[in-house]
Amino acid sequence: MKNSTGHDIADALGLLLRRSTRARLYTRLTEGLGEAVDDLTYPVLSGLARTGTCSAADLGREIGLDRTTVTRRADRLEQAGLLQRQPDPADGRATLLALTEQGHNIVSVTRQRLAAGIESSLATWPQEDAQAFARQLRRFVDEGPFTAEPH
Repeated sequence: MKNSTGHDIADALGLLLRRSTRARLYTRLTEGLGEAVDDLTYPVLSGLARTGTCSAADLGREIGLDRTTVTRRADRLEQAGLLQRQPDPADGRATLLALTEQGHNIVSVTRQRLAAGIESSLATWPQEDAQAFARQLRRFVDEGPFTAEPH
């Protein structure tokens, strides 16, 4: 029986979303950026760059880790000066995580590395194919099964 397009895409996404695939990518993106920045702490940095200042619990929901794991990884990043804890103005007992300027700089480096790696991977593609892929991937992300709102 011939696989459907949906099966083909699901198989490809399965490979992309595997923990080992992500860990290899994160290791490449964080290489040489300091002892505190590695495949374990990268999701905390990257997630915090996306969400902005937030609690460890909220960040954990965003990046798929529990609050305790986020807190442990945040400790390493705080010691390295990449994030800071701030009191939550809405709840005096709570603490929020925020990237420092140095943390933002590290995220910028990792994003530049990721973009360069993608550009390199697409270098042999005709430009119109690469542009069409980018448009179609954006559309799939915006309208596909991963959106918050069902279509």
